[in-house]
Parts: sequence; structure tokens; C-alpha cells
Amino acid sequence: MATIDLIVGYLPLVVVTLLAAPVALFPVSRRARLIVSRVGLHVFGQYVAERSQNREDQITRMRAAFVGESHRVFASETLVIAAVSGVAGSVYGVYLGAMVLRSLAIDPEVLREVLPGPAEFLATVAGVPNLSPVQLFVVLLLASATFGTALAAGTYWGRWTYLDQKARARGIEIDATLPRTVAFVYALSRSGIPFQAVLRTLSHNQDVYGEAARELGVAVRDMDAFGTDILTALGETAERTPSENLEEFTENLASVLSSGQSVSTYLHDQYDRFQEEAEAQQRRYLDLLATFAEGYVTVLVAGPLFFITILVVIGLVMQDTLTLVRLISYLAIPLLTFGFIVYVDSITEGLTAPGGETEDDTTRLRITKGTGVVSPGGGDDASPVTDGGTASGERLSDRANRERLAVYDRIRTVRETLSDPVETILRQPVYSLFVTGPLGLLVFWLSLEEAALAAAAAFLSGPSSTEAVWELVAAIDGPIVRVALFVLGGIALAHEVQKRRLRRIEAEVPDFLERMASINEAGVTIVGSLERLSKAELGRLGDEIDRVWRDIQWGSNVESALARMEHRTGSPMVSRSMTLIRNAMAASGNIGPVLHIAADEAQETRRLRRERRQEMLTYLIVIYISFFVFLGIVTALTVAFIPAIEAAGQSGGVAASDVGGVDAGVLGGLQTVDTEAYQLLFFHTAAIQGICSGIVAGQLGEGSVADGVKHATVLLGIAYVVFAFL
Repeated sequence: MATIDLIVGYLPLVVVTLLAAPVALFPVSRRARLIVSRVGLHVFGQYVAERSQNREDQITRMRAAFVGESHRVFASETLVIAAVSGVAGSVYGVYLGAMVLRSLAIDPEVLREVLPGPAEFLATVAGVPNLSPVQLFVVLLLASATFGTALAAGTYWGRWTYLDQKARARGIEIDATLPRTVAFVYALSRSGIPFQAVLRTLSHNQDVYGEAARELGVAVRDMDAFGTDILTALGETAERTPSENLEEFTENLASVLSSGQSVSTYLHDQYDRFQEEAEAQQRRYLDLLATFAEGYVTVLVAGPLFFITILVVIGLVMQDTLTLVRLISYLAIPLLTFGFIVYVDSITEGLTAPGGETEDDTTRLRITKGTGVVSPGGGDDASPVTDGGTASGERLSDRANRERLAVYDRIRTVRETLSDPVETILRQPVYSLFVTGPLGLLVFWLSLEEAALAAAAAFLSGPSSTEAVWELVAAIDGPIVRVALFVLGGIALAHEVQKRRLRRIEAEVPDFLERMASINEAGVTIVGSLERLSKAELGRLGDEIDRVWRDIQWGSNVESALARMEHRTGSPMVSRSMTLIRNAMAASGNIGPVLHIAADEAQETRRLRRERRQEMLTYLIVIYISFFVFLGIVTALTVAFIPAIEAAGQSGGVAASDVGGVDAGVLGGLQTVDTEAYQLLFFHTAAIQGICSGIVAGQLGEGSVADGVKHATVLLGIAYVVFAFL
């Protein structure tokens, strides 16, 4: 009978959980999304389709957030999710209220015995009297209604608010990519291409030019698919976009086009304006970084050091504070640092670098299977290319061939990754874990000493205790740090090699573009220009130009050869330059003016980056100095202060006890100092602070968390060496 009552009691909870499962799986499951959409359209489809001001506002928010659904579908889904959340919240509220009542149903006399004298009045307040069935029903009804209503309203509000946040993020990305987009449009307009074709070319290269190109691509889609004229399309873009800069740009551009003024002149003015704004934006970014650096040193380096020092002194002379120090070291420092990194990344979003790119960005290009040619736009709508011998669009009749091609498509990514593992690791440094991970485990095993094995055996065989845990930690922390240094060092090395390689390539891009422009303006063809430049001294970029010329000699066309170079380098600057050259070639053989514009844009980007690195070096030094101060004080506590206090307590304890009227409590506390526990804790604190400071140093000093891996490796290694010699 008890089992039946239990099943009946929890049956509503199980049923409502099963009904809410599609809503819970909505963000990750296609089938769950389909179920929610169908139910929403069937129940709320007619209601959300009614015209109202609220509906128009919601459509505007959806367009700004670039939602890939109609308003009818999205609004219906939102209502279904909110309704299910409300029903589920109501049921959960009943059980939650019952749980609270049960937990508070304590005899007041028992509470009075537990609570101290001044707090006995809380026994009457906290105790829940016996409720009648009606009172219990009212309490549970209120809990159900409150929790259900709050969950339904919060879900509905949160889903629409998420669109606002997404639109804001898109606005920041559009502002960040707009300068290089304007430079691209300006350059192509100088080459003689009709302006509609310029916008169409831009929309085909959204992977290179980012969110601004994607936003203008909607205008191109309206012109191509619905026959909208360019002025109307640009006006709708101005109304839809979440970026004020793009709104102003498209409105003014529509005015220029309608008045018959020179588009190139307007674009040139806009290009100059965005270059000036890039400098002002960088200045704001550097000022913001200065504030963050000072805040980090004060709050997350000096602050924990101050609390640790105070707690250590209190723990030595009054009462044990080792647990509090451990909480600060193992929880507070890492969690606060993680929150700081996330906060800085969110605040500086869109201000990361001139042109809106970080120095370790890589182009995301799609290579057409079997050709190595970059598909226009890099999207899934690229024209299919067969493997040769069969016309495009023709079905293969041979089942075996289709199966082999399907298997090849499935393993293509793995095959490309394994065909050049070094290049794969350089492009994705995290993949170095496949090499350093197993080697690190081997190093860890070989580094274990007999004491570590004995501590592990004692921990596994005997009853679990705090002392056994800390003995095991003390025995294996050294090998763990060495493995961490090995693994982090591998990631840092791969990242730094790739970063320096890109810097060497991009350093020669402006010179390459200027030389190519001069040669082309002298009457030499594009192929002839590449032949001459393949023999020029262009550093690391010259090797890539030489490979382009060899591709052309072996029968490749110029567009394919430049596309392969673009893919090999993985540089955003090279990608933009090659995209511009390829598209300008389609309009005219005289691409000198276009190349001059591209060279100016590349040179300005490099100048801003160089100035930024010089300024940010100051913040990098500040973080390093703050860590050395932290390490020095922690080392002094470990080497001098704690042993001195322990010796003083041991030598003064007996003498003090012989003197009448002297309170020996303090000295008695001094006799119980756990020196080894403090030394272990300080070593761990220094190691954790080294990793955290290194990551922050990379973010503030070089603009990327990935750059912080090498600084974390260096600081962790310094902390390990210092404590190894103590």
C-alpha cells in the first residue's frame, strides 16, 4: 500500500516532466524543435498572426537578431514554451512548497535547545504549526501559482530578451567588420564594376568580411530573389540593422545613389572616416585595458594576498584558519579570475583589434572538394563539383561508386587532418593534446616516487580521512605540475609558432600589394606581375607567391592559385587581399587602383596593431611584476615567517606556563602550527595564481586568452622552480 501511495504521490511530477521533455530538449534536438513548432502553430498560430503593434515590434527584433524563422513560428514556439514552463512550474511549486513545509516542521522546543539564548525567539518564528487541510491547500496553491506564473513569465520574457542581446551582439560585430567592408566596396567600385555587382560580390564573401557583409547580403537577396530595387533594399537594411553605423552608411549611400553623385567619392570619405574611428576606438580600448589591469592587480592579486597573510597570522596566533585559506586559494582565486576574463571579453567585444579581428583569427574558408578552390561565400549553397567524367547534376548509377564517395565524404575531414598533422596542430593548437597528453601521462607515471605510491595505497586501502587526502595530494602535486607545464607548453608553442608565421606573412602584404599595383600600372598583366613578384624578396610571403607561380605554370588559373594561397596561409589580411584581387580581376585587367587601396588598408591595420602591442606591453609587465610580488611574499611566509613563529612558540611555551598570571593560550596555539600543510598550500596557491595571472596577462597584454597560455606556462614554471629549491 505504501508503494502505491508513493507512486500516486509522485505520478504528477513524472507526467509533467515527460510532457516538458520536448521543451527542455528544444535547443539541442531537431525532433523536439519540430514537435514544439507543430504544437505551437496548431494552438497559437492564428492568435500570433493577428496584426498589432506588439507583433510589429517583435518582427523588428527578430530581423535585428537575424532569426531564421518566421514571426508566426517563433512567437508560437515562445508561447508553447512559456505555457509548458508555467504548467510544469505549477506542479513543481506544489512539491517545492511541500518540501519547504516538511523541512520547517520542527518542534519549537527542539529549536530552543539548539539555538543560543538570545536567538530562542527564532524557534517560534521558524516553527510551522499544524495546518488544517484548507490551510494546507491554500499554501500549496499559492506556492504553485507563484512558482508557475514566475516561470512562465520569466521564460516568455527571457526568450524575447535573448533576441535583444543577440541583436546587440550582432550590432557590435557589424561595427567591427564595417571598416574593412567599406574598404572592399570602395576598392571594387574603383575597378569599374556596377554597384549592384559590387554588393553581390560582397555577399559572396561573407566568411571573409563578416557580419557587415552578411547584413548587406540580405539586401542583395531581396534584389535577386524578389526584384527589389537597390534603393528600397538599402532602405530596408537601414531599418532592419541593429548597427547605427551601418544604418547611417546605408541611408547616406541610398541618398548618393538616388541623387546621381559619385559613389566612389562617398565611399572614399566613408573609408577615411572609419580609419579615423579605428584609431579613436583603439585609444578607448587601450584606456579600458589600463583600468582593467589596475583593477586585476588590486582585486585579484593584492586582495587575495592581503587576506591570505591576515588569515595566516590569525591562524598562527589565535585559531585555525587553514580551511579559509584553502577556500581562497582553490576556489576564490580561480572563480574570480574566470569571471574577470569573461567580463573583460564581454566588455571589450568588438574592440579587440583594428578592423574587428584579433591577431590569432583564422579565415574560415570552404574548399571545394577535389579542387582546392574556395567556394564563393564559403556557404553550403556552393555549386556541386563532381569527381570528373560525370556531368554536374547527373545521378551516378553505380551503387558501389556512390557508397565509396559517401565513405570518402565521411572520412574527408579526418583524412585531411591526418595528412598534415603538423599544419593541423599549428592551426588548432589544442590538437597538440593528442601528442602531449599521452606523453604527459607517461611522464606523470615515471615521476611518481615510492612515497606517492605508498600514499595512494594508504588512501585506497584505509578509511578515508582528510590527512590521507592531503598526504596523497602532497605526493603527486609535483608530477601534476610537471605534466601541466608539458601540456601547456605544447599548446603555447604551437600557438606562438603559427602566430609568428602569420606576422611574418602579413608584414609583407602591404609591400606585395604596392609592388603588384606598380607593375600592373606599368602595363604588365596579372600573370606577368605574379611572375616578377615570385622572384622578389618578400620574406615568408615570397615563398607563398612562388608557390602561386608554380601552380600557374602547371596549368592552374590565377583565381584557383590565389585561392589555394589564401587557404594555406590562413591569414585574415591575406584572405581579404586575395579576395579583392580575384574579384577585381573579373572586372578589369587594370587593378592598380584597387591594389593601392588594399595596400593602404593593410598598412593602416599593421600600424594600429604595432601601436597597440607597444601600449599593451606595459600591462603585461605590470601583471608579471604583481605576480613576482605575490610569489615573493608567499615564499617569505613559507621560508621565514611560519618557521620563525613555530620556533618562537616551541621555545616560549614552557617559560610562559611557569609565570603566574600569564595567559598561555596564544603560545599554546603557536605550538600546533602545521608547517608542512602551510607550505603545501602556499605552493598550490602560487601555482594557481601563476596560471590565472598568465591567462589574464595574455588577454590584457596581447589581446587574446590563447596568448595567455604561454604566460601561464612561464609563471607556473617559475613558481615550481622557486618552491623546488625551498
